[in-house]
Amino acid sequence: MEDQYYKTSESVKEYIAAAQGFDGQRLIQKLHKFLPSGSTVLEIGSGPGTDFQLLKKAYSVVGSDFSEQFIAHLEKKNPNDLFLHLDAETLQTDKKFDAIYSNKVLQHLTNDGLKNSISRQKDILKPEGIICHSFWKGEGDEIFKGMLVNYQTSGSIKEMFQKDFKLLIPEEYAEFEEGDSLLVIGKKK
Repeated sequence: MEDQYYKTSESVKEYIAAAQGFDGQRLIQKLHKFLPSGSTVLEIGSGPGTDFQLLKKAYSVVGSDFSEQFIAHLEKKNPNDLFLHLDAETLQTDKKFDAIYSNKVLQHLTNDGLKNSISRQKDILKPEGIICHSFWKGEGDEIFKGMLVNYQTSGSIKEMFQKDFKLLIPEEYAEFEEGDSLLVIGKKK
């Protein structure tokens, strides 16, 4: 299913306003334990660019998004940076990265789409590359504002990632309430 929510400038403005005050600082601090400064990072789903700016403080970051509206927003705010128009499932790029990061983005993929993305991430990571992704914790899925939200459990995350990645951090954390989110950091096998 193709999400329609981020296709209009109005919905992008709505999302940017709603997301103010939220960022992946805690996730990025954990990523620093495994990824040296100066490493190349692909951010999947850069959206308004909040985490992109945080990642840029330590890494050489390439941003990406599936929404052309977000890409236009990002390029306007960051004219000297590179942003790719990428589908999170297929990640069609010839570039290779030391790490791939996303914050509550891969939840918009079906389980099959997530498995495809994980396989493709392994392909575009350099040897021993690192992944860092967050998800909403739960079971099942729902459509929220026209977007698929596919919840994951600690078990489903481990099952999907452990074939291609050694899991360094599989943990629960609180975004809004205790244990509502999952973080996975892994190293390419």
